[in-house]
Parts: sequence; C-alpha cells; structure tokens
Amino acid sequence: MTTTVALAGSTGSIGTQTLDVVAAEPDRFEVVALGASGRNLDQLVAQAEAVRPRVVAVADEAAVAELTERLPGVEVRAGTAGLASLGTEADVCVNGVVGFAGLEVTLATLLAGKRLALANKESLIAGGPVVQRARRTPDCELVPVDSEHGAIHQCLRSRDPNGLPRVHRLVLTASGGPFRGRSREDLASVTIDDALNHPTWSMGPKITVDSSTLMNKGLEVIEAHELFGAPAGEAGVGITYDEIDVVVHPQSIVHSMVTYTDGSTIAQLSNPDMRLPIGYALAWPDRVGTAFGAIDWTSLSRLDFEAPDLDAFPCLRLAYEAGRAGGSAPTWLNAANEAAVAAFLDGAIAWVDIAAVCATVLDQADGADLTTVDDVVEADRRARAAARSVMGDREPSRTPRP
Repeated sequence: MTTTVALAGSTGSIGTQTLDVVAAEPDRFEVVALGASGRNLDQLVAQAEAVRPRVVAVADEAAVAELTERLPGVEVRAGTAGLASLGTEADVCVNGVVGFAGLEVTLATLLAGKRLALANKESLIAGGPVVQRARRTPDCELVPVDSEHGAIHQCLRSRDPNGLPRVHRLVLTASGGPFRGRSREDLASVTIDDALNHPTWSMGPKITVDSSTLMNKGLEVIEAHELFGAPAGEAGVGITYDEIDVVVHPQSIVHSMVTYTDGSTIAQLSNPDMRLPIGYALAWPDRVGTAFGAIDWTSLSRLDFEAPDLDAFPCLRLAYEAGRAGGSAPTWLNAANEAAVAAFLDGAIAWVDIAAVCATVLDQADGADLTTVDDVVEADRRARAAARSVMGDREPSRTPRP
C-alpha cells in the first residue's frame, strides 16, 4: 500500500532529504503535494517536475503567476494558508518549514487527523499549548523528525505501552557545534563563517547558528518536554524538565537515550544522516527498508560524552528557564532568538550578542497563557518588537553573510 506524502518546506535541507527517502522507495511513498517559501522558485519547479504532485503551494503570493505558468495542470496555492493546506492532502505531512512560520502547517495537519512528521521544532515550542490541544484530534499522530527526538521516540518503544512508563530520564545529545571547548572569552570574536562551519551536520544557516550557540539544544529540551512530558496515557511519559538532561557527544553517533527506573539505558545509534529519522517518521509504525546512517562497527573507535559549558553557551540555560516558566515564555525566547540570529547573519550583531538579546527579551516576557493561535501570534509579535528594540542601538559588528 502506497503512503501519500505532503512536503512543506520542500526546497530546504529537510525537504530535499525527504525527497531522497521517497526516491529510494518509490513503490512505497508518493509525493502528492509540495510547498515552499518561493525564494528558490527554480528548485521548486524542478522538484515538481520530478515527482509530479497534484498540488504545489508557495508562501510568496507574488510567485503564483510564474509558478502557474511553469507548472501547467498542477493546482497552485498561495500564501501561508496555501502552505498550511498541504497538511490535509496526504497520509503524512512533513513539516520542514523553517521557524515560527511552520505553526500553521503543524496545526492544519493535526486538526485534519493526519500524521505529522515534525521537523519544525519552533511551532511546537512557540505554540505548545495550542498544539497540545490539536494533538487530541482523533486519528492524528505526531512523529518527530529531529534526530534527537526521533531517537527518543525509538527508545521509548522499549517500554510496555500497556503498563507503567518506568521512564527515569531523557538524555539529549549535542555535538557541541563548531565552538565546543572554547571559553566565553574565546567566543567574543567568532565570525559568521566560523558559526556556519558545523563539524558533523549539514543544515540550513539558522539551525546551524542555533547549534553553535546551543540554543538548538535548548529548544530541543522544550520540544522534548512538549512531546513526552504529558502524563502516561495521553501523549507522553510524564517527564519533567528536571528529568531531561543534555550531554555533549562530539561524534554525533548516539542521537539520544532513555534511562528507565531500573538503571537500564536504551540509546539509538547511527551515523549522522537526517534521512534516517525522516524515513522513520514516513514509515511509522513500520520502518523503511533502506539503510541510512548504518554504522561500520569495525571502524567506530570511541564515543565521548561531557557536560555542556553553560557559561560559554548560556542559551541552553535560558531555554530551561523559559520552559520551566511556561505560558508565553518559550514563545518569547523563540522569537527573540529568530530575530537575533537573523541580525547576526546580516552582520548587525556579534555572535555573543545572540544570548544577550535573548536574555533581555526573556526578562520582559509577560508569562501570559496561550489559548488561541492569535495569542501565540501576538506573543511572537511583541517578542520580536522587544528584540528589535534591544538591538536598535547596536552598530553592525560583523561583515554580513553573502
């Protein structure tokens, strides 16, 4: 039986790797809908010509006329609503949209009772309370695509689904990014190119910078709590922030671990390859038959682990603070980080300023409860305005990224 796939964010890193997975097993998966921002229209057209979907959505409404002309016979949808509508088109929707813009795709997929393969952590973090209500929709499923949360999802298959969870801790691993081992003083003069030079993963610029600050790992802590923190019998295993640990693991072979109450730890290991968690989410509850990231055990010589340096990388601590505060605090932190990272990539602030901006904005968070999408959008708007205000007096301190 063929599984139909909708792919939002098709021209990004997650999107192109999803198409690799589909191409590896063409008799098993069929792409019926594609969507992207429209910044790379040639790539989107080439993808559509290759997989021949029924629907193509583009967030940039100005690109609709050209896309319609270049893709005769394909239904073209426009704007954020058009992109979100992809969530209703297939058995599973892969949300590879970057940033807060992915929230509408997440909600549309869940509310349609479909399976969401979630690579857009920001929508779950910023809109957590709203997304949690959407997860109660009958027949909907959420399978995480982040390598760490996909690993935890796999490790939790070891537990008895009909018994007590018996989960003691979740352990998220972090590569440490390009600046592992550097002191706070060393980091004062790092460049944009330095931050984008990740040692093990090939990702887009925003998430690569987040990895360099460890904000990516901090957001993953919040995401892990959203995914697995609900009481057993609902969506999770009742885990708290005090029971979510982060360890630095530079080889990026162990993608995360679950420790049970009897002291046993189950880990998921593979070479770093995002096609593995993508394939896992597409095939759930089965697995794909193509080996992505398989390990040659005769050549793997060591696995190292160390505690993160919260003095040099304070963004991780800020994420724990926002998660524990709850309400709108994660939304404010996520928005401030997106604004600060964009400013860094434009050469307007230094790398060390990213954490400083986020800390200042988080101190201003109102802690309001988020009950509707409008509440989330308003909290995001206010936080971005606060971030712009904080950065307003700063002179560009780096050469902008080309």
